[in-house]
Amino acid sequence: MLCCGSSCKKRKANKTIILMKKHIAIFASGSGSNAQKIMEHFKYSQEAEVSLVLTNNPDAFVLQRADNFEVPSHIFDRNEFYETDRIIELLVRMEIDLVVLAGFLWLVPENLIKAFPNRIINIHPALLPAYGGKGMYGDRVHKAILANKEEESGITIHYVNEHFDEGEIIYQARFKIEKGDTLEMVKFKGQQLEHQHFPKIVENLLKKVDG
Repeated sequence: MLCCGSSCKKRKANKTIILMKKHIAIFASGSGSNAQKIMEHFKYSQEAEVSLVLTNNPDAFVLQRADNFEVPSHIFDRNEFYETDRIIELLVRMEIDLVVLAGFLWLVPENLIKAFPNRIINIHPALLPAYGGKGMYGDRVHKAILANKEEESGITIHYVNEHFDEGEIIYQARFKIEKGDTLEMVKFKGQQLEHQHFPKIVENLLKKVDG
């Protein structure tokens, strides 16, 4: 077909670009307030979603939170976590891109770390390397900080390795401890920072993960 001048119009093919969502798995052992904030953050996202919530505690309230967001959940015991590859197989089957520990109290086994190198992160309620290590979680951390009369505290988001709270630090945020602050006040200040920053850090890290 011959075209002349303005009577000839070039047609461009319509190209549909399909963006594959990134998939997040959250491990939690208790209430799961951070898990909820992350689920809220990605609820309407076109780029990522929370695809699975896992817990070692069958009574953890995080299970109810997951159910409220229609996110599948999985309860496991110590044998399944440490003596088998079933958790890894589940994460692979669900095409998980990033594993997020949000109040998860068990040490992550080496086989899981190797299966997801630099793709497992944790949040800690203090400014690591201070107040970290085995047994340092939740109120135990805040009580130790108050007992030592620290003038500030904060949160740390870090990669997970084979040791408690020793992985590479990704992000830290601080708050001032005022004279007269109680345990509940310090905990509240820390949780405010966690809820504010954790979902955003997860989102930023997902952009670096090859889908």
